[in-house]
Amino acid sequence: MPRVKYLLVLSLLLFACSDGSDDRPDIVEPEPPLPDFSAVDAWLEEFVAAQEQYPGSSIAIVDENRGIIHKRAFGDQDEETVVLLASLSKVPSVMLELALNEDDAKVDFDIQAPIANYLPWEGVWDPAITTEHLLSNRSGIPGLQYFLTQPVEYLPHICQGNPADTLSGCAETIFTTPLPNLPSNPANTAFDYGGSQWQLSGGVAESVGGGTWNQLWDQYVAQPCGLELARFGNNVTESASWDGNPDSLIGLENPNIEGGMIANLDDYAKLLSLHLNDGACGDNQVLSPESVASMREQRTSAGAGDSGYIQIWGYGMGWWVNPPEEGGSIYLYLDPGFYGSLSWIDVERGYGAVVFFEDYTSTDGGATSVLAVFAELIPVSYTHLRA
Repeated sequence: MPRVKYLLVLSLLLFACSDGSDDRPDIVEPEPPLPDFSAVDAWLEEFVAAQEQYPGSSIAIVDENRGIIHKRAFGDQDEETVVLLASLSKVPSVMLELALNEDDAKVDFDIQAPIANYLPWEGVWDPAITTEHLLSNRSGIPGLQYFLTQPVEYLPHICQGNPADTLSGCAETIFTTPLPNLPSNPANTAFDYGGSQWQLSGGVAESVGGGTWNQLWDQYVAQPCGLELARFGNNVTESASWDGNPDSLIGLENPNIEGGMIANLDDYAKLLSLHLNDGACGDNQVLSPESVASMREQRTSAGAGDSGYIQIWGYGMGWWVNPPEEGGSIYLYLDPGFYGSLSWIDVERGYGAVVFFEDYTSTDGGATSVLAVFAELIPVSYTHLRA
């Protein structure tokens, strides 16, 4: 049989034996190359070299689709360093309380209902206060500024920094003890950042959740997100002695809700990924898209009711909100900490990042690093990200 005729017959036989479907494997498009963050690394390395109070730093950058796309460390930190997060704890704390809010099958709780519904004590504050007010710094209870500037008058609420107390006991003290020498406001009428209102929110969570704060954290967030070591303690009064060993974390029974979390880069990056993926940690839907969006809803405009550098931002629930340019939309949300760290998400570009610093002497209060990262490093990071 001539060769051409043989090949024709063979091809017809093969077609006849086929079911006619296309068995060829799908063509997999290669992932685009990772962005070049060398300019980010150079900036951070130079900053650490120039700042005596920040002898080390590390950064993780997260893409909404690809997870961690960059990680580096400088100075006396490495990529596994565990840090005290200070106020970077606020966003994770809100996440836990929203997870309780969504668990209608097991938990009777509504963050927009008065907290008096869930506490067994007779309160002295506005009975209209809700957990949402507590977590957006709009409860009317005097805030963190008085802890720092008028500690004697604030003393009855100082249990929020006492590692030997319990969260339930501290919450009872806060809820039932007035601060008559400090200004307060009706619920949801003014912004007063931080302080004992956050510790009170933790007491509400334990009351409705039926477990300790760390047990609830593990159940609702840490396990579903695959976190390795992130948890809450109370090293607020012992921060200068922190040695980076997670086992040395104190105050586990009275964790500081607004500022007591520890984490490494990988753990915190997973939490940022959740915020870029409508509440999902991998295949686990930890929060609804609506809850994640509610954290970014601006409840207080920039410059209202607080002192210091953070006046440049508005506030949602856990997140600070960067005001948009005229005619633009809000896209940048931040969470800065007293020891110098800063996390942020950019919903327009689909990425987030966390930068760790460790000024546990509290001499700077995070001002130098937070402002520099916001004003300089974040713009540098845009260079190779999609617009």
